[in-house]
Amino acid sequence: MDEIIQVEPLAELGEHIARALGEAVVSHEVTFGELTVTVACDSIVEVATFLRDDPSCRFISFIDVCGADYPERERRFDVVYHFLSPHLNQRVRVKLEADDIEPVPSITGVFPGANWFERETYDLYGVLFSGHPDLRRILTDYGFDGHPLRKDFPLTGFVEVRYDEERKRVVYQPVKLTQEFRSFDYLSPWEGTDYVLPGDEKAKQ
Repeated sequence: MDEIIQVEPLAELGEHIARALGEAVVSHEVTFGELTVTVACDSIVEVATFLRDDPSCRFISFIDVCGADYPERERRFDVVYHFLSPHLNQRVRVKLEADDIEPVPSITGVFPGANWFERETYDLYGVLFSGHPDLRRILTDYGFDGHPLRKDFPLTGFVEVRYDEERKRVVYQPVKLTQEFRSFDYLSPWEGTDYVLPGDEKAKQ
């Protein structure tokens, strides 16, 4: 009974959002007690503004922006937003599909707190945000090669960093970790083991 009480208002809220925003909403569904609204990429600012300002929504609290990588898709990334409505005591998840070529409109004009989260999504996935006031890396170093949360990014990375006593500064050099560990007849812990763990054989069948 509790689950039905929770799901029905969320389904009604999803219908309300879809009716109000029209073609901006691609789909909406309630799963595991949470409302997810999938929207068109170029409509995210309109959607975020509506969720904040509509009297029936009032999602005034921005929580998060993050990414997800699906390399097999033409538009390989999901950009996922989370908002909270203290008025409704509910959360909503908003998703859109993106790539690393066409920028996603920044919502910093609607929720200034999205600034660092959009930078993080750019840094770790390579998703660009148009209209962002300061789109640059936030977790990796200047000149970092690649985007480390993409599924095709190597576990060892491309370079390693160490402090050089002679030069008295940090230097970058190609990763040598794997080769050094293999010289001792076992693999780098970053690359996994060279023996089959119990149960792994099932994954290959």
